[in-house]
Amino acid sequence: MYTLPRNLKLFSIVLIVLGLAGIIFGFLTTPKTIDDVKKIMAEQEGHHGENHAVAEHEEGGTANFVDEARGEEGYSENAMKHATDLKPEGHGAASHEEHVLHQLQTRPWSATFVAAFFFMMLALGALVFYAIQYASQAGWSPVLYRIMEGITAYLLPGSIIVFLIVVFAGTHFYPWQDHELVAGDKILQGKSVYLNFPFFLIRAVIYLLGWNLYRYFSRKNSLAQAKANNYDPYRKNFKASVLFLVFFLLTEATMSWDWFMSMTPHWYSTLFAWYIFASMFVSAITVIALVTIHLKGRGLIPFVSDKHLHDLAKFMFAFSIFWTYLWFGQFMLIWYANIPEEVTYFIIRIQEYKVLFFGMLILNFVFPILVLMNSDYKRIPWFVVIAAVFILVGHYIDIFLLVMPSTVGHNWYFGIPEVAAILFFLGLFILVVGTGLGKVSLRPENDPFIKESENYHF
Repeated sequence: MYTLPRNLKLFSIVLIVLGLAGIIFGFLTTPKTIDDVKKIMAEQEGHHGENHAVAEHEEGGTANFVDEARGEEGYSENAMKHATDLKPEGHGAASHEEHVLHQLQTRPWSATFVAAFFFMMLALGALVFYAIQYASQAGWSPVLYRIMEGITAYLLPGSIIVFLIVVFAGTHFYPWQDHELVAGDKILQGKSVYLNFPFFLIRAVIYLLGWNLYRYFSRKNSLAQAKANNYDPYRKNFKASVLFLVFFLLTEATMSWDWFMSMTPHWYSTLFAWYIFASMFVSAITVIALVTIHLKGRGLIPFVSDKHLHDLAKFMFAFSIFWTYLWFGQFMLIWYANIPEEVTYFIIRIQEYKVLFFGMLILNFVFPILVLMNSDYKRIPWFVVIAAVFILVGHYIDIFLLVMPSTVGHNWYFGIPEVAAILFFLGLFILVVGTGLGKVSLRPENDPFIKESENYHF
């Protein structure tokens, strides 16, 4: 049975405390009034000239980038009352200052949401992978069931935190929640049957209930199977897993539209839900591999062989390619068609997030291909760890790019709010997953495929 090492537990608690302090600091040090914004802009104009309202500002230790409005491309996709009816340059200094104030106040919300969703999707993706193993009656993977169950223990606290963020963020994230804006926007009026707060809230509650109920009952049945003298608990999990996968396919799509795509409510992509799923799935499998390597290194899972690690690495390799296929399919079609309503999504990401945008491709595709292409390397733990670091960093950046351009536009900076959010949720993830792994034996007893899994050969 696994016990979270004392040093690792202390480390996770330190991360949580430091991260929480940084998150609070980020919210407290944002500009509060337009006068604060004017002061920031006045201070920076003397240093960077007329073309930049603010290039870099550090007030109370928090750094912010604020660029001068530059017409349609110069506005963030989500700014209080100018998110969807982007106005031409010269529409007024006051409205631009309001726009900048809104973006700077949104930044700590966005930084917290990026990290919160990233770590939640690791647990949710692991739960989907777990359900697939049951639904397909896979013979190779039962030795990994307890590892997956330990990772999915984070789903409940992680999903609740994400739920609270998206519910209380309001117009910081979702311009369609601004009734005055909707009243003057025919497109948003047409979407108001779906994009309205009561229905948005109901859908979010359904997501959380469905995902967490499956996790609860699948874990319960899995533990019951270890003590049962028949396979009834396993059969229950098989049926529940099939139903959950259908439920997940529907809710993951609408979740992607609700929590991400509606940040830019005039823009849409039919590949968007699949794209987020690919990022979620490959990241989750990567974490399963990392936890497996950690436990195997401590000698706690002798029944897991390098062949199991090889298969996990194959999934990491395959879904890195799948993610790239979806990314390119979405990007290429929009680039080739060159329709103004569609290309605005990528314009800001390429112009203002160029290093992250193209660096993400290298981290999520090139490096995993180079490191994991050789079959033998997939069985070497430190090679898998190297690939895992690239993949996880790359997909954090992927989530960052889904959120930040749509909420803070050009006024982004990787500073205290972003680092603090990563520290907090990393610490919480380690603590919850480590505790979840330590509650029961890591070997799933009485599973009908356990012997096949322990003697897995290919």
